[in-house]
Amino acid sequence: MIKTINLPDIGEGVVEGEVISWLKKVGEKVLQDEPVVTVMTDKATVELPSPYPGVLSKIYVDEGAIAIKGKPLYSIETSEYIENAPEEII
Repeated sequence: MIKTINLPDIGEGVVEGEVISWLKKVGEKVLQDEPVVTVMTDKATVELPSPYPGVLSKIYVDEGAIAIKGKPLYSIETSEYIENAPEEII
């Protein structure tokens, strides 16, 4: 199953942010809550964690480009097994 992650609401009044660096590459395993990307706004620089475990399957915004709040940032390929597994198995 593919889950698309949008740029979240990082702070009050923040509607965009520059992608500074991808901490994972397409095809790499990502754990839940593991940082995937670093985004810089006019107020802060933050590492955004993955809400799901899985494999990074697609990057929508290149490094140096601007990501817009609510628009796709990246996708993660998950599986029912991974989503329902006890934390010790992942």
